Amino acid sequence: MAEIRNYTMNFGPQHPAAHGVLRLVLELDGETITRADPHIGLLHRATEKLAESKPFNQSIGYMDRLDYVSMMCNEHAYVRAIEKLLGIEAPERAQYIRVMFDEITRILNHLMWLGAHGLDIGAMTVFLYCFREREPLMDCYEAVSGTRMHATYYRPGGVYRDLPERMPQYEVSPWKDQKTVDELNANRQGSMLDFIEDFTDRFPARVDEYETLLTDNRIWKQRTVGIGVVSPERALQLGMSGPMLRGSGIPWDLRRKQPYAVYDQLDFDIPVGKTGDSYDRYLVRVEEMRQSNRIVRQCIRWLRDNPGPVMTTNHKVIAPSRVEMKEDMEALIHHFKLFTEGYSVPEGEAYAAVEAPKGEFGIYLISDGANKPYRVKIRAPGFAHLSALNEMAQGHMLADVVALIGTQDIVFGEVDR
Repeated sequence: MAEIRNYTMNFGPQHPAAHGVLRLVLELDGETITRADPHIGLLHRATEKLAESKPFNQSIGYMDRLDYVSMMCNEHAYVRAIEKLLGIEAPERAQYIRVMFDEITRILNHLMWLGAHGLDIGAMTVFLYCFREREPLMDCYEAVSGTRMHATYYRPGGVYRDLPERMPQYEVSPWKDQKTVDELNANRQGSMLDFIEDFTDRFPARVDEYETLLTDNRIWKQRTVGIGVVSPERALQLGMSGPMLRGSGIPWDLRRKQPYAVYDQLDFDIPVGKTGDSYDRYLVRVEEMRQSNRIVRQCIRWLRDNPGPVMTTNHKVIAPSRVEMKEDMEALIHHFKLFTEGYSVPEGEAYAAVEAPKGEFGIYLISDGANKPYRVKIRAPGFAHLSALNEMAQGHMLADVVALIGTQDIVFGEVDR
């Protein structure tokens, strides 16, 4: 008898469909996968160790760089963990702003996921459509924090500043004439809330466009229906969370089950799947975009009617205003000490989790009473999902691995940390 050996193949680490530096060692029987071994750690940047060597308030920017598609949600978990240790609470207006930006971030994440997932399995147009809608939301990030991606906008005790009264305007340039600029600036004449509201008016019709392209598309269904089925029991055993868990039919969402910020005062639905395949997870995420749109609209209404502070007044934790700092010696000392050595956090430990777009993103902090954490542990949702890849891929074809990586919505910044 001839000896039959399975063919071993490397997928990545530089692969356009790997969504980062993922190396998969695949054992193939013909074109059918018998084993998929994910190799990670190729993007390890020691975020946890770096955070342990810096004052608490200097690590907020690292959180943006973990899952660099859901930036502010990561900040929210870290800031909440510090607030738990300090025993402080952000003002209500700051909580609403945080929730609004968490949901804007969820829409940004799901648009990126849908565009990239579509591109991976052969749908080009949806990628262009999704990036069209990402653009105004990135402008909101920039307007509020000064940067389009790594915002560092949330702070222990609130947010960096209140929402701007005016959106930045396009200007005439060699690439844009006056007519084009006038069209682009048409919805930027009011406040930032007006601009976001204008977006939320348009967005549901845009989601309908994505669904027209994909939901009943027979090629899309052939590539996703029945691919990577995870039963509800197995999804729980594998430690899945977010759309991966809800796609298997389990209605677990931290915004409902363990409410934080002001989620318990808002009205929204939790979409769940039935069969636990890639198609169900697609439907769950698309519906999540519609629900996020609902939440953002409710936040806009509340923020319009309720002005107020967006930051705690405790100057041991937060910097005094520039005006105070330049006129008051006490404020100058607070400012100097805050930006040189930070603040000491009482001894203790805290775990804070948020329902990030990809699942449960948690930060476990231990303080020994110093001005920097004794230990930081990051619970990244993608790490647990990737460990299930072998099980999800067995019996599928080589081309289905790409669909599985897409349906897991993995970003390697948070997996490798």
